[in-house]
Amino acid sequence: MIETERLTLMPLTYEQLLKYIKADNSLEIELNLNKTSRTIPPELKEALEVAIIPNVADFNKNYLYSTLWTLILKEQNKMVGDLCFMGEPNIDGEIEIGYGTYPTFQRKGYMTEAVGGMLEWAKNQPNVLKVLASTEKINTSSHSILRKNNFAQIGESGTIINWSIKVK
Repeated sequence: MIETERLTLMPLTYEQLLKYIKADNSLEIELNLNKTSRTIPPELKEALEVAIIPNVADFNKNYLYSTLWTLILKEQNKMVGDLCFMGEPNIDGEIEIGYGTYPTFQRKGYMTEAVGGMLEWAKNQPNVLKVLASTEKINTSSHSILRKNNFAQIGESGTIINWSIKVK
């Protein structure tokens, strides 16, 4: 777990991911959290089914680089968003981060804080040198999160902007 000022970032286990994808509050009950009205966007559901859950089930991989890390707002004891890395570091020491805040909790700085916490975690991982991110050009809120965490824009293609930050 990672603690920030307002949040606890908790990596979900395989069994917890199976509860998460149900979106029936069974995960919140297991974690002794207050219920959150959350829906799983189609892109995240597909990522869970195709990549995240199978990768977390693979005991040859470090699940912390594949699982969802849920963001728990300490003050309300509620899940407010999620983030994840998209696999273990590549040969160049790069990992990619993805994230999302539940609509009710957007525009309160939670994801900026959570990304900062994950960058601190990444700095302490031996094989991680750089964190990458990709955003839609129209997603200015996501651009702001990355800029506030000192990511630099490194390119774009089509509707996507690519970002990077060195952690070592």
